[in-house]
Amino acid sequence: MPRILNDALEAVGNTPLIRLDRIANHYGIKCNLLGKVEYMSSGGSVKDRIAKAMVEAAERDGKLIPGKSVVIEPTSGNTGIGLAMACAIKGYSVIITLPNKMSLEKEAALRALGAEVIRTPTEAAWDAPESHIGVARKLQREIPYGIILDQYGNVNNPLAHELTTGPEIIEAVVSTPSTSARPSTEKVDVLVSSAGTGGTVTGLSRAMKKTHNKSCIVVGVDPEGSILALPESLNSKHEGEAYSVEGIGYDFIPQVLSRQPGDIDAWVKTDDNQAFAAVQTIMRKEGLLVGGSSGSALSGALKWLKDTAEGKAIAQREDANVVIIFPDGIRNYIGKDWFLKNSLNNEPSALAGVIAKVLQPPSHAHAGQPHL
Repeated sequence: MPRILNDALEAVGNTPLIRLDRIANHYGIKCNLLGKVEYMSSGGSVKDRIAKAMVEAAERDGKLIPGKSVVIEPTSGNTGIGLAMACAIKGYSVIITLPNKMSLEKEAALRALGAEVIRTPTEAAWDAPESHIGVARKLQREIPYGIILDQYGNVNNPLAHELTTGPEIIEAVVSTPSTSARPSTEKVDVLVSSAGTGGTVTGLSRAMKKTHNKSCIVVGVDPEGSILALPESLNSKHEGEAYSVEGIGYDFIPQVLSRQPGDIDAWVKTDDNQAFAAVQTIMRKEGLLVGGSSGSALSGALKWLKDTAEGKAIAQREDANVVIIFPDGIRNYIGKDWFLKNSLNNEPSALAGVIAKVLQPPSHAHAGQPHL
């Protein structure tokens, strides 16, 4: 029932699962293509969930001391924003270490929430002292009452998705009846998620396979240049190359990313061009203002559905439910070159030609003549 919420943390999660029919039709896909739209959470991303879970767990365990604790977190931005939001509400100080490649919009949002932000070299290896992780660790050692909640190793990262994101998806699918117009297996048949820390895809896999549908196919999406995908041969061609998509991929394997056989059934690699083109498709076809990692997730899903035998079979099943996680929105990337290029420098549309014709100055032959 609708009610007044006590604070913004109560508005974390409970995001909609939305049909992507126009995209499916565009690509000749017959299954139910469904987007879990996480930018509708109060902090603007899927990472709100783990920020809330990690802070609340640390409070329960007595690790956060009101009025004293300083939360320090290395992040690509969204976890930091979630933590800064939670700590603004709860009264903890926050320091965020953020690689240089991450958007100015993320830094601005962090500072607006009261966080201190330290930028670090993007090219620094994860275990280098000057990396965002290395700098956070140094600050934690030197600052009294400093604490790193550590999204890369904190069990509450995947647990937040196992206990909230997954059940929300399952409830939406199970509660939507199958009809002749909208056939459905009434279960999640495929789940596609891009991977950063790996907590989202790991937690969602556990939610799907443990209690809902042990045959659910979980597909992880990893950017070219990252090393998260299995088998490792998928990573070798572009390993170490720079990429622009933010928030996903790493040069190390985070603890919270499951490598257990059967947890993540398939991996797909995508590149920047595919991701950013998919962002535009999501916006133009579905009206959803998503960020770059959502484009990676969609492009990875389409690759799996079009290029693998298992995916092709699912794509042609009208009752199959394929869920794609859209981690965040365009708010954090409005000023990035890739977005401005996509949005402002497109080829003129047919309508643009009509507008130009209507608004062109009158010819000299008719200038000054009264209208009848």
